[in-house]
Amino acid sequence: MSTMKSNWQLKHSIVLLRILIGWHFLYEGITKMYDPDWTSFGYLASAQGPLKPFFTWLTSDALIGWVDTLNVVALILVGITLILGFLEKIGALAGIGLLALYYLAHPSLPWLPQINVEGSYWFVNKNLIELVACMILYQHPTGHVFGLGYFFKNNKRTAKIEKV
Repeated sequence: MSTMKSNWQLKHSIVLLRILIGWHFLYEGITKMYDPDWTSFGYLASAQGPLKPFFTWLTSDALIGWVDTLNVVALILVGITLILGFLEKIGALAGIGLLALYYLAHPSLPWLPQINVEGSYWFVNKNLIELVACMILYQHPTGHVFGLGYFFKNNKRTAKIEKV
């Protein structure tokens, strides 16, 4: 009985984690979409670490518009998939990718001055923590517990019963 209760608590805790992270992604995407002055140029242009040339390349006139648009779209899609609990593994993977890029643009390395970030935590920052949380969401999808995945699972079960 105790194992069932703890399993229930774990699943629902992961559901809550999924929804909160989804909300964070969706909020970031929507606020960027509706801010006519927002661009990723400053963040990318001030990139540090070994991948600085790659992030600087992304700021070129030919690419920055695409980079901004793809960033906003990806943030919104990740947010929607995680909040709704539908295609959440794909959303979690995309979230991991975005967060890895954000972390690598401004790695929290003690020997680098921290520019355009909220602080230095010596190797660990909020992007890395949220990335690991997305890894957990990928490994333990919970849409079937609470989300659209629950309804699709029940519809499949109903369809099987009706066929018999």
